[in-house]
Amino acid sequence: MTDTNTSSLKDIQAPLKQQYRDDPGSAVVTLSADGQLDGSGVACKVTTGQALAEAGLHPATGGDGTQLCSGDMLLEALVACAGVTLRAVATALELGVSGTVRAEGDLDFRGTLGVAKDAPVGFRDIRLTFDLDAGGADEEQIATLIRLTERYCVVLQTLNGSATTSVEVTTRS
Repeated sequence: MTDTNTSSLKDIQAPLKQQYRDDPGSAVVTLSADGQLDGSGVACKVTTGQALAEAGLHPATGGDGTQLCSGDMLLEALVACAGVTLRAVATALELGVSGTVRAEGDLDFRGTLGVAKDAPVGFRDIRLTFDLDAGGADEEQIATLIRLTERYCVVLQTLNGSATTSVEVTTRS
């Protein structure tokens, strides 16, 4: 990262940080996602910032593999968040790191298919891996980078903390 990137990020974030200190309520933002259940088949069309993504059944539950799997999408969200967070922290710390981020998760599909009541529905283990070119950063700097990335990654913290979730239904005739 260059000093320009570090100062640019600080310049952009400084007024936001001050606003959130002065008015904590302004820091609470509701994000949303929408999906359409219209059409045929077992699918949900999710609107993303760039396109319409169609999610369907994973092949292990009877899907044909042509649609996105929501479990994969969850892991992709984790990778995206961890990657962006790591880059922001590296920029703030003036570390020139690059590399890759990978998430893997283990599912027992007996749970979601109702085959075994003792099998969990959902991921039982998720592994997040960074393969970094440290760019001359020492072990302590990398440890700080990862510690802060873990601390500030929204998706990772949500998964670790199991956010309170509610379900609401409205119907139309």
